[in-house]
Amino acid sequence: MSGNEIRAKFLAFMESRGHAIIPSASLVPQNDPSVLFNTAGMQPLVPYLMGQPHASGRKRIADSQKCVRTNDIDEVGDNTHLTFFEMLGNWSLGDYFKQEALTWSFELLTSKTEGFGLDPKRLYVTVFQGDENAPRDEEAYVIWKEIFEKAGLDPGKRIFFMDADSNWWSPGDNGPCGPDSEMFYDVSGTLTEGLTREEFIAADDRQDIVEIWNDVFMEYEKKDGKVVGKLAKQNVDTGSGLERVTAVVQGKSDVFATDLFVPILDKIAEHSSKADPRAARVIADHIRASTFLIADGVAPGNTDQGYILRRLMRRAIRYADTLGMPAGSLVTLVPVIVNLYGEAYPEVAVNEQNIARVISTEEEQFRKTLENGLKQFNKITLQIHMVSKIVDGKKVIDTSVAPTTKQAISGQNAFDLYTTYGFPIELTEEIAAEKGLVVERKGFDKLMIEHRDLSRAGAEQKFKGGLADHSDQVVQYHTTHHLLLRALQMVLGDQVKQRGSNITNERLRLDFSNDTKMTDEQKTEVEKIVNEKIAAGLPVILNTLPKEEAEQLGAEHEFGAKYPDTVTVYSIGPVGATVENPDFANAFSLEFCGGPHVTNTSDIKGIFKIQKEESSSAGIRRIKGVLG
Repeated sequence: MSGNEIRAKFLAFMESRGHAIIPSASLVPQNDPSVLFNTAGMQPLVPYLMGQPHASGRKRIADSQKCVRTNDIDEVGDNTHLTFFEMLGNWSLGDYFKQEALTWSFELLTSKTEGFGLDPKRLYVTVFQGDENAPRDEEAYVIWKEIFEKAGLDPGKRIFFMDADSNWWSPGDNGPCGPDSEMFYDVSGTLTEGLTREEFIAADDRQDIVEIWNDVFMEYEKKDGKVVGKLAKQNVDTGSGLERVTAVVQGKSDVFATDLFVPILDKIAEHSSKADPRAARVIADHIRASTFLIADGVAPGNTDQGYILRRLMRRAIRYADTLGMPAGSLVTLVPVIVNLYGEAYPEVAVNEQNIARVISTEEEQFRKTLENGLKQFNKITLQIHMVSKIVDGKKVIDTSVAPTTKQAISGQNAFDLYTTYGFPIELTEEIAAEKGLVVERKGFDKLMIEHRDLSRAGAEQKFKGGLADHSDQVVQYHTTHHLLLRALQMVLGDQVKQRGSNITNERLRLDFSNDTKMTDEQKTEVEKIVNEKIAAGLPVILNTLPKEEAEQLGAEHEFGAKYPDTVTVYSIGPVGATVENPDFANAFSLEFCGGPHVTNTSDIKGIFKIQKEESSSAGIRRIKGVLG
């Protein structure tokens, strides 16, 4: 049974039992800025579990939810850890409870016609043993006892009581909570005769058994960390990860050995000149995750979801190099992933071209700085490893002597690698570890805080109303703002100067010096220039320069404003410009600015449109524009 068939079988099973099948929510949570991604199947359904009626009008819901977790990103490459995964789940919103939930879970796992066809003799379950907050879950025990007896199996060797650490669900100190019942499967195939509790725990420690399903029963209410009673409306949340279920059903001890990954790994091997199973797994996982993130509208960036996406792709690029994969070959994985998931998740198929474009562009941009960044990294490590010794009465440097203890890359060096070469701190730490070094993280974090404070101060000084925040959308509008100012100067004349600005995640506003109302033809020409520069994929480069040099270069700045002796200047274009060779003479735009900005104009999503052009005051016009 393939992974796609397992997903379809689960949804059909639940639909036949009265569940409304709902589509997966986006990986990016709606109206919840406290988290970057949906990390569990339950997460998008919390409002309904708290009492809000579901839009379907139904009390039985099932889906396969896309999820991303990056807290274990360094563990990816082993047999189990993934950044992107699917959660199969079904919910009762005040409808059925333990009898139906446990019975259906057993049927789903073991039925050879409707379910996954697993061997009941290899199934074990746990239930809550009770504590000072809530009694032992006798109801679940009795139901399981009847289920196993009906299957001809000894319940005493199948059901085990466990404490709250294993079998109690609670999201915090307040709200719904309750016991759960976990189902385990014997993946060794040697434990079919049943186990004692001690043998079960030992088998779990050896990973001879793995958790394959979990039913959570929200029947209690907690206040200030204490259970205060039962809920009037009881809910059920059940499910498991598709990748883990697929591994068990297909008899694999490794999720990467399932048909959800083998085609991706085969394509990686096709382009590789070296063998490294862990590197191949990291690439498969990270590009799969990137594909889904881009399909859900995430763009590479320096903050929030965009930062995670960029980190995943750049990590995949590094591992591709260790396998000897040619530059540009990662994008060949996209059609394979679309073929695997396009039917279940149409957004992946619809956005295939954009996904490929984003991955290709990000790789091209990163490779421009990666080589130079690695050279700089090697210079830093060489300096760290240098050891002095005396030869013929003279002090010389011996680089053949390895340090006896782990030595540190300074926070300043790590910060320079980030700002100049685009190395995420995690990438620097990873490469450092490969060379037996550590990174002075506290020093790096301190410099990053100072950098952000400086950027905010610069933005406030320049924009007089400034940026609403540093979200990806606001950052895109900020860079568009620079393009707009230069386009206005090209159409109306270099006498045009900025006189004020305000940028939110919905629009930009630019006040500029001009005595007359713009004609429709002028507005159309300005829009055309801005959109051409967005499409041109111009690099956006942060430069730190002496103030006088920046002024001599003609960098746009606010007349009469006081600037420090050293200023930050953002240049946009030309194509091929780099940090080492910014080519100021041919830049489209050059401005004093504290940032933040996109790294390339192709990161700006949408078509720029002038919504309104009007008078702000005498000699000052105001434009409001949007990306749509």
